[in-house]
Amino acid sequence: MIEFRSVSKTFPGGARAVEEFSLVIPARRITVLVGSSGSGKTTLLRMINRMVEPTSGTVEIDGASVLERDPVTLRRSIGYVMQNSGLMPHFTVLDNVATVLRLNGTSRRDAHARARELLGTVGLDQSLAERYPSQLSGGQQQRVGVARGLAADPNILLMDEPFGAVDPIVRTELQRELLRLQRELDKTVVFVTHDIDEAFLLGDRIVILGAGARIVQEGTPEEILTAPANDFVAAFIGADRGKRALRVEQRAHGTVVVDADGRVQGTLSPESAPASPGTTAGGMD
Repeated sequence: MIEFRSVSKTFPGGARAVEEFSLVIPARRITVLVGSSGSGKTTLLRMINRMVEPTSGTVEIDGASVLERDPVTLRRSIGYVMQNSGLMPHFTVLDNVATVLRLNGTSRRDAHARARELLGTVGLDQSLAERYPSQLSGGQQQRVGVARGLAADPNILLMDEPFGAVDPIVRTELQRELLRLQRELDKTVVFVTHDIDEAFLLGDRIVILGAGARIVQEGTPEEILTAPANDFVAAFIGADRGKRALRVEQRAHGTVVVDADGRVQGTLSPESAPASPGTTAGGMD
């Protein structure tokens, strides 16, 4: 469990990124911090592994302040995946994945064996092991980044907009891969994004942030969708524009789900299509 206790952060020059932030992040769940640029979500994430130090307040992991731990040791015990993968260009894929293990004293042979195992875990072919990052696609680089984050088998995995730099098709594949990995590995994942749709897809719990990392609403996707806390949240999730008001229509080529503006948002398989007009949408692909 991760807990923020009245945490604030003021950067040199007086810019206040976080103000009196308190939150409990449950273990073995995906918690998504979502907000516009400048809302302090990445600053909060980096306080967990001490890449950013709070000006005041404390961050605790299982009841112990992270400030009591050596920052290098702490970082090596927490997985971290960033937007542009952050791979070392002069290292092979195998050496990139094995980096933290080698720093922790694991032999080269054992570190490489673990790295090869993780390539399979994240859906990468072993033939890529000796390639360099520049020889990979963007999606492959991100998968290597995830493998590296998992190499030391951390309890906590921090993900800072990890899929934001890839195209929509690859992004969807990576999102599904993360959900699969979470089902298999059961980590405590803290995920940062500005994309509310991504947050709803991935998050067990979602924390919507305003300026200064002020919590505007916290809850499950269902709780936020069905009961936005205020006009800001309604606008942020698109409820005020009818974006999430869906209905079923029969079109020439099948049954579709459309939004309030008549734009198709998905399709229904024949076995799940409603028997009569007005039935609530279900089984959307």
